Amino acid sequence: MRRRSRQGGEVTGKRKAEMLTQDTETQITETAAAARLITPVVLTCNEEDNLDRTLGALQWASEVIIVDSGSTDGSRRIASEHPNTVWYTRPFDTHATQWRYAICDCNVKTEYVLALDADMITPPAFVREAGRAFSGGWYSGAIVSFDYFVEGGALPGSIYPPQMRVFRPDEVAISDVGHSQKFDVSGPLYHFQTRVVHDDRKPMERWVAAQVRYSLLEFERIRQSGTFGLKDGLRMAGLMPFVVAILSYMRAGGPLAGKPAVRYAFERLTFESLLTIRLLSGLRRRECQAGSMRAPKESV
Repeated sequence: MRRRSRQGGEVTGKRKAEMLTQDTETQITETAAAARLITPVVLTCNEEDNLDRTLGALQWASEVIIVDSGSTDGSRRIASEHPNTVWYTRPFDTHATQWRYAICDCNVKTEYVLALDADMITPPAFVREAGRAFSGGWYSGAIVSFDYFVEGGALPGSIYPPQMRVFRPDEVAISDVGHSQKFDVSGPLYHFQTRVVHDDRKPMERWVAAQVRYSLLEFERIRQSGTFGLKDGLRMAGLMPFVVAILSYMRAGGPLAGKPAVRYAFERLTFESLLTIRLLSGLRRRECQAGSMRAPKESV
C-alpha cells in the first residue's frame, strides 16, 4: 500500500509538473502572439508620476510608440530607460488629431494598435488574452473595461466606462468628444474579460489643473452641440455634481470602501462642479446679452 501510494504520488507530482510546463509554454506563446500582432501607443504630457509603471507593464511589446506634447518633467528620461520605446513629439491641439498622428504617422508595423493613456497598466493576463483573441484576425477592434485605482488600491467599482482601446489602424475612425476622444470601427468587436488598470498618481496641483482644462473642453462640446441628453441636461440645471458624487461614492464601494471611495467621489464632484460653474456662467452671460438687446433705446 505504501509503495503504491508513493508511486501514485510520484505520478501525480510528475503530472502536475507537466501541466505547469504546458501552462508556462502556453503563456509564453500567447504573449509572443500579442507582441507580434499589437503595438501599444501612449500619449504623454508631464507624466513622470505614471509613466514608469505603464511602460514597465509593456515590456512584452516589441515596440511602444510614445507621442509627447511637450513634457518639461522627467517623462522622456523615464521612456529612455525602457529600450522598446520610440519617442515622438508633437504639439497638442486636439485629442483626435494627436491620436491620428500617433496611429497613422509613427510607423506602426503591426496589425493592431493598443491605445493607452499614460496612467493605464496592462496586466499579464490581459496581454495573454489579447494574444489568444487576435491571433485569428477575426476582429476589427476590442472593448476594454477598467479596474480603477485610488491611492494604489483597486476600488470595487467606478463610473469609468468601457472603451474601445484595441483596433486596426486602417479601420479606425477617431473623433473628439469633449475632454477625450472616441475610437470607432465598423467590423466585429471583441470584449476583453481581463481589465486594464487605471491608476493616475499625478500630484494634486497637476490633477486640479487637468480638471480645469478638461472642464473647458467639455463646456465647449456642450456649447456647440445645441442638443442635450439627460447628463448634459442635469449639468445645465446645476444638479449633476450632486448626482455624480452620490453615484460615484456608491459605485466605488460606499462606506465599506472607506476613504478611497470618499476621495473618488470628491474627484468626480470636482470635475462636475467646475463644468457646472462654466455652464451656469455661460447661461448668465447669454441672458444678460439677450436682455441688453431687448432693452428699449432711449429717445434723443
